[in-house]
Amino acid sequence: MSTLRKIVVKVGTNVLAREDGLLDITSISHLVDQVAALKAQGVEVILVSSGAVGAGRSLFHVPESASKVVRRQVLSAIGQVRLMEIYRQLFANHGLFCAQVLATKADFQGKAHYTNMKNCFQALLRDKVVPVVNENDVVSVSELMFTDNDELAGLVAAMTNAQALIILSSVDGVLSGPPDEPGSAVIPEIDTNDKQWLRFILPSKSSFGRGGMHTKFRIAQKAASVGITTYIANGRRKNILLDILNDEFTGTRFKATGKLSNLKKRLAYGERESKAAVHINRGAEEALCSPDKISSLLPVGITHIDGDFEKGDLIRILNESGNPIGLGLAQYGSDTARLYLGLQGKRALVHYDYLYIG
Repeated sequence: MSTLRKIVVKVGTNVLAREDGLLDITSISHLVDQVAALKAQGVEVILVSSGAVGAGRSLFHVPESASKVVRRQVLSAIGQVRLMEIYRQLFANHGLFCAQVLATKADFQGKAHYTNMKNCFQALLRDKVVPVVNENDVVSVSELMFTDNDELAGLVAAMTNAQALIILSSVDGVLSGPPDEPGSAVIPEIDTNDKQWLRFILPSKSSFGRGGMHTKFRIAQKAASVGITTYIANGRRKNILLDILNDEFTGTRFKATGKLSNLKKRLAYGERESKAAVHINRGAEEALCSPDKISSLLPVGITHIDGDFEKGDLIRILNESGNPIGLGLAQYGSDTARLYLGLQGKRALVHYDYLYIG
């Protein structure tokens, strides 16, 4: 029996949609059946689901004159209602409740938003509800957009301290060569630091989604590097979720290496969410990156600050060349940090316990 007790399952548009882009109710029903079976085994499941735009497309016609952004907003606003009604009915057949959780990047920025969302997930899982998460396409534009729901799923997995992330796509996994090349086969396991297989991944996006295998590969390696075992598998295969938990599956596994605390996981995923940055000198970089000692980020090693931040906000740490070396939670705001800039004997801006280097 699997030892996994909490998992995040991301299901892509190409698993939920037919060839014409409309929702495939049979595929969605099979997915819900599997989630219900896992719940019956005591597994906590968070479902990150695409499909709102496809659901909207089946109900409403947006004039061709509308911009791409407006079309996505309108279709997702209408389709999200339909998508959740389908999930509600299907989960109800198993005596289960599901709950809608819509997110933007802003929900992962700053301590208050992050804590509120984390508490919501904890409450839903405690009450044995299946959270169904999607990007809030109605308000997510430009800088508020995730790369796609793969990125959102990785963030949710880190936030909830999930043991595994399962990315369901329309392909069986990462291939050992170009898809049309004889002898290409699914790679059963990939080391978190092994990027050699990326050269065989075509840069194309999925038919109806925004992402592709490049994004899935990057998210999988990131999740595995912070202690979350990640799988890429074909969501249209019968009982694929049950097979993964029984370790009898076709797909690619990125085995977790190391184990970070929930806070450190958040920091590891915070590069795209941090609002400001501090630049440090060479001495501070050497101290923070040293494998032989534990160091906090002191004001004496900071040369200048980009942007504004408050206590508890994520901040990026850049070296003299402007390259990122880590992230941390600010122990005080940018106004105080600028007053302390370059001074000795001042309190650490980022304490080691709230620092991620990597």
